[in-house]
Amino acid sequence: MLLSLSLRDFVLVDRLRISFSAGLTVLTGETGAGKSILVDALSLAVGERGDAGVIRQGAQRSEIEAEFDVQNLPGLCEWLADNGLDEENQCVLRRIIDAGGRSRCFINGRQATTQQLREAGEFLLDLHGQHAHQSLLKPVVQRQLLDGYAGVLSLARQTADHYRNWQNALERLRAADQMRSESAAEAERLRWQLEELEQLSFDPAQWETLQTDHARMAHAAQLASGLASVQDMLCEGDIAAERLLEQATSHLDDMLAWDAGLQPARDLLASMQAELGEVLHLLRQSAGRLDVDQGGLEDMEQRMSAVMSVARKYRVAPVDLPELLSTTRNRLAELNSLGDREQLAHEVAAASEHWHRLATELSTLRRQAAVRLADEVTAGMQKLALAGGVFDIHFEDVPEGYAGGLEQIVFRVAAHAATEPRPLARVASGGELSRISLALQTAVSRVAAVPLLVFDEVDVGIGGGVAEIVGRMLRELARTRQVICITHLPQVAAQGEHHLQVSKSSEQDGVISQLTVLDAAGRVEEISRMLGGVVITDATRTHAREMLRAASTTG
Repeated sequence: MLLSLSLRDFVLVDRLRISFSAGLTVLTGETGAGKSILVDALSLAVGERGDAGVIRQGAQRSEIEAEFDVQNLPGLCEWLADNGLDEENQCVLRRIIDAGGRSRCFINGRQATTQQLREAGEFLLDLHGQHAHQSLLKPVVQRQLLDGYAGVLSLARQTADHYRNWQNALERLRAADQMRSESAAEAERLRWQLEELEQLSFDPAQWETLQTDHARMAHAAQLASGLASVQDMLCEGDIAAERLLEQATSHLDDMLAWDAGLQPARDLLASMQAELGEVLHLLRQSAGRLDVDQGGLEDMEQRMSAVMSVARKYRVAPVDLPELLSTTRNRLAELNSLGDREQLAHEVAAASEHWHRLATELSTLRRQAAVRLADEVTAGMQKLALAGGVFDIHFEDVPEGYAGGLEQIVFRVAAHAATEPRPLARVASGGELSRISLALQTAVSRVAAVPLLVFDEVDVGIGGGVAEIVGRMLRELARTRQVICITHLPQVAAQGEHHLQVSKSSEQDGVISQLTVLDAAGRVEEISRMLGGVVITDATRTHAREMLRAASTTG
C-alpha cells in the first residue's frame, strides 16, 4: 500500500508531502491545475523514462519519493533481500532528476538502477493512464492485457526470450551454411599457418638472448683483434705496461735503502701489478671463449633467418609472433565451430522445441482465461450502458510462431446482441471504447497481485448514471485494493472514501500546484463545483450532499 508521496520542484509543485490511506482515494481539480502530476510522479518513482522537462522552472533538480508498506508482499520482500535493498516492512523509492537530464535512483536509501525501480514497481502498482482506451486498439496491448488477466506475464516473457534464442540459433546455422565454402578455404590456410607457427616454437625471451649472443659472435674477429692489441700493450709489446711496471718497481726497490718513505709508492706498484695480472687473465678468458663460440655462429644465423622469414611472411614483428599464434588458433576454432553443422542443427532443434513447449502452454492458459475475461467484460458492459453488447476474444493462429507466441490476440465487440463481434478498432466509438476499456481494466485489476491501482481519467466520455456505476465499480475494487482515481466526474468523486483537490495559484516564482485533503465540507464544495455552474447555489450544494450520502450508504 502507498503510504506517502513527497515531491520537490516537480513540474508545478514546489514542495509537497501527502499521506494516503486504504480504500478509494479520488483526486479532482480544475482543468490545468495539474491533476495528472501525481500519476506522472508515481510513474517516475517506478522507473519510467524521465528528463529535465519535469523540473519546475527555476529549480536545479526534481525529487520524487514514494513510501510503501510491503509487509503483505512476500515476493517483493524476497526480491529486496536478494538485491541487498531490504528494510523491515517498507519500500521507499526515490528518484532525482537534474537539469542535465541525468537520473539517480534509490531504494530504501541505497543506490539503485531504473531497471530495479521498474522491477520493484511491478510488485507495487498498476497504472491505467487517461489514454488507456486509445492504446487498447493496439494488438500488443490487447495481448498484454489478456496475459495480465491470465497471470502469465512471466511465462510470456520467457516465451519471447526463448523465441529469440531459437531465432539466434537459426541465424547461426544459416550463417554457417553460407560461410561453409568460404570458411573451408580460410580454415585450410589457417591450418598451414598454425602448423608453421607451432613448428617455429618462438620464445620472446630466447629471441632476445639470441640477438645478444649473435651480435657478440658476429663481431668475433674485431673482438679478437682488439683483445690482441690490448694484450700487446699490457704485456707482450716492447714497451708493454707489465714490463714498465717491473722496471719501475726495481728502481723503487733500489731507492728504498735511501728513503723509506717510498714504501707506500712501492706497495701501490705491487698492487697495480697484481691487478694487471687479473686483467690479463680476464682478457685471455674472453679470447678463449671467442674461439669456442665461433662454431655456433652459423646455427644462430640460421635460427634468426627462420624467425625473420616467418615474421616477414605474416607481416608482423618477431615479438608479435606469439599473439599471431594465439589469434590463429582462436579463429581456426571459431571456423571449426561454424562448420559443425550437426551441432548447430541440434541447437536449433532444441531451442525450437523449448520455445514450442512454452508457447503451447502459454496458448492453453490464454484460451482458458479468454473465456473468463470475455464473460466478465461482457457483464461489465451491461452495467455501463452497453446492454446487449458482447465482448469476445479471437485467436488468429500464427503457425510459424513469433515472439508473442502461437497466435495473435484480437479483441472483438458486438454493440448489439443481433450483430456479430468485430475487431474493436472497427466498431467502437470513443465513448463506447472508454467504457469497454474501463470494464477491461476493472476485470484485469481484480486478478492483479499488486496492492495499488491508479486510474487516470479513464472515465472520459462517460456521464450521468453510467458515471455513478463507474464510481461504484471503483469503490468495489477498493474493498480489496488501494485505489487512486483522478476524475472530472462528480458521480465518481462522490464514491471516494478520501478526497484530494488539486489547485493552482500564481506566485512570484510562477504558477504553483497545491494539493489539499478535503474534509466533509470541502468535499461538498468541490463536488458542487464539479456539478457545474458559474455560481454554486444552495440547490447545487444540496445535490452534492445527497450524492455523498448515497455513496456512503451504498458503499
